[in-house]
Amino acid sequence: MPTTELILTENVPGLGAEADVVRVRRGYARNYLLPTGKAYEVTPAALRQLDNLKKKRADREARELNEAEELSRRIGKLRVTFTLATGETGKAFGSITAQDIVHRLKNEIGAEIDRHKIILERPIKDTGEHVVLIKLHHDATAQFVFQVKSAEEPKTEPVGATSEEPEEKKKHRFFRRKKEGRKETK
Repeated sequence: MPTTELILTENVPGLGAEADVVRVRRGYARNYLLPTGKAYEVTPAALRQLDNLKKKRADREARELNEAEELSRRIGKLRVTFTLATGETGKAFGSITAQDIVHRLKNEIGAEIDRHKIILERPIKDTGEHVVLIKLHHDATAQFVFQVKSAEEPKTEPVGATSEEPEEKKKHRFFRRKKEGRKETK
């Protein structure tokens, strides 16, 4: 299998990060990496530029880490209350999912977070205080603390209503029964 060495100019999932020297098959390099500008061939001139790419990568990673830590602090200070519809027995009719948390965070702090970064083993279906971890960066996580309260609706009877059951309505059947008293004549 013919392979070639390339220098990546940006992150390629499953292959490497920018400024990495990788060995890939020639077809993958020729048909995808080189035409899209995600990599270029290893030459003496490219090896001299490798230090610039590494510096650019370190600057980008430091900036991303700082942004993630700042977002982590903002999420840590945030206190939010979710309401969850429950029945008379306290059983929840819905749940709070990672997507609900993403929408609430976007509304509260204006940060767009991928729902896959929220570590939630199962949807939340009970009331009380909950703590959810959010993996913002491989070195920075945030703890999102929120309350879940029951959306209890006051049960008041309308004026003039009685607690008696209303009369049962006559049931209409879709299929009619044959009348037993009828005789068929031939």
